Amino acid sequence: MEVPIFSVSDAVAVLNQTLDYAFPSMTIIGEISSFNVSKGKWLYFDIKDDGSKLKCFGTVFQLKMPLEDGMKVELIAKPRLHNLYGFSLNVVSVRPVGEGSIKKASDLLLAKLEKERLFAVDRKRPIPHAPVRVGVIASEQSAAYADFIKIMNARWRGVEIELYDSLVQGADAPDSLIAGINYFNQLSHTPEVLVITRGGGSADDLAAFSEEQVVRSVAASRIPTLVAIGHEVDTSLAELAADLRASTPSNAAELLFPDQADVASSLALKKSALQDGLRNRLDKEQATIERYKSQLSVAVDRMLTQKSSELSHAKSLLETVHPKATLKRGYALIELEGRLVSSVKQLHVDQNIDVTLRDGKINAKVKGV
Repeated sequence: MEVPIFSVSDAVAVLNQTLDYAFPSMTIIGEISSFNVSKGKWLYFDIKDDGSKLKCFGTVFQLKMPLEDGMKVELIAKPRLHNLYGFSLNVVSVRPVGEGSIKKASDLLLAKLEKERLFAVDRKRPIPHAPVRVGVIASEQSAAYADFIKIMNARWRGVEIELYDSLVQGADAPDSLIAGINYFNQLSHTPEVLVITRGGGSADDLAAFSEEQVVRSVAASRIPTLVAIGHEVDTSLAELAADLRASTPSNAAELLFPDQADVASSLALKKSALQDGLRNRLDKEQATIERYKSQLSVAVDRMLTQKSSELSHAKSLLETVHPKATLKRGYALIELEGRLVSSVKQLHVDQNIDVTLRDGKINAKVKGV
């Protein structure tokens, strides 16, 4: 059998074709060493175990969490033979695995995002109380989603829930979670609050909620966010970036919705207090009216007495100056043709005049002036 002879370039091309056919991609778990970022864009590192080491190449855009030497990672890569630089793994994705590495990556990202004030308290918005329309990002079949709905229904009614059925763990979970956040934020009629939730699990299970792009998407949401991941002891970076964190999915429902029995009891107490207040106010107003009524009656009586006295005085005065009173004292009224005569110059001899006395009227003729 004749052995084929290749040029160097042909050998590289044939080997890459073979690798593409046999191993279009590989998933490798190992430890990072010689980690380096060049020009803020290119990513170089080795992945190793106790016996071997492989070179890796990629871009910083493929990093979902900060990495450093010594971390255990899960690498998805395409094996390639470069015509100048030899064999390497072209990175498709890389993520920390194992509790220690995930914790270290989370701490690095936490420090980075804290410098950007992504978790600052003054960035957080109030969550609406008893919202009518709620968006939920969760796995539809999860116990977390079931617990949230169960507690909500027990506490409150009339809520419109829209679920985005998302992956909540694994390599594809971050993209699925980000797609859910984008879906709700792009609606023309957005929900009042966005709830992102899943139950507890290992550090690997919850790692998606501490990946950088997920955390940034939560912080950038134009809808107020409530994130409830795992149990009380679990804290993801997405929870720190949210407007409100709940310790569990059930607690998320408790924070959003009041207990209708408590509300009814509170309303009954307020109604009773309002009735008592109105009753007291009416009693006070009635007492005030009675006081004013009494004061008005006294004032009217005083005024009537005063006016009656004034009227009697005026009547007495009028009677004193009335002409009839003058006639009683011996005086007389002389009238000429119906007009009172006040001077002798008004009279002539032989004129007929009328003389009114106290007890009657006589007719007389002027004899002399």
